[in-house]
Amino acid sequence: MAGQQQFYLGCAVWAYKGWVGEVYPSGSSPSRFLQLYGDRFTAVEGNSSFYAVPSASALTRWVAQTPAGFQFCPKFPQAVTHQGCLQPQIAAARRFQAHMAEHLGDRLGPLIVQLPPRYSPESRQDLTTFLQALVGERAIALEVRHHHWFTTEAAAMLNTLLQDLGVGRVLLDTRPIYQCPDDPQLHSERRKPDVPLQPFLTADFSLVRFISHPQRARNQPYLQEWSQRLDDWLRQGQRIYYFVHCPVEDYSPLIAREFYRNLVEQGAPVPPLPWEAIAAPQQLDLFASVDPTSNHPK
Repeated sequence: MAGQQQFYLGCAVWAYKGWVGEVYPSGSSPSRFLQLYGDRFTAVEGNSSFYAVPSASALTRWVAQTPAGFQFCPKFPQAVTHQGCLQPQIAAARRFQAHMAEHLGDRLGPLIVQLPPRYSPESRQDLTTFLQALVGERAIALEVRHHHWFTTEAAAMLNTLLQDLGVGRVLLDTRPIYQCPDDPQLHSERRKPDVPLQPFLTADFSLVRFISHPQRARNQPYLQEWSQRLDDWLRQGQRIYYFVHCPVEDYSPLIAREFYRNLVEQGAPVPPLPWEAIAAPQQLDLFASVDPTSNHPK
């Protein structure tokens, strides 16, 4: 895409009521959440499409409510990716791909193929045929979760396949929630797989999903590591989509903003974050206003 920027930052959702009063202005209506989100971030991970395909009218509203250059990165529906073999779902996957491209237009970022933990390297030919049928003008990113994909031989095979097809590899970083003492607050996020981080580039873009810890200090070593890595990648001309999750969703925007500031301090070549131009000092109080031992803001 001509004139496309190289770094995009956001969260997994935009419609979170707990952000009202801190991230979004007090009294904000849910009908304005996407617009307010787009005033702060440059991309969003499209989790909702995993459960149901958005209607044409919904996608049209998404475009109208976001600024030029904003990117949606939707997941293929679970009806496509979680029903066993992928080849029988090629027609449905291509319909989804075309539907999103038609109605999101230049707001459409990489489409995410997230495979279930049971989908192993034994299905490599099925995966190859599926991806070959989808590659084209629209970027695709693949996330694997079966532990055998992370062995030396399978990882090399997968990376070669993705490189040949120009498919990005989703880099899932769950270290902040696994490399820490057991904490019941993290049980919901620990449904995500505890797989090794393999920061390998397979296309001219990469998509990172950072699963953060609700205690800020536990994220800092990982955020600093990512700041250095992304500085290098961006200088190499890579396009990066970076999404922050957190078991306490209240924290996700603040952790993402903190990461942006780490990048700036690192001297990374990142564009301005829209949120930084919004004068609202009370937003910085969110970490103090949520009890880190509870899933609910005080």
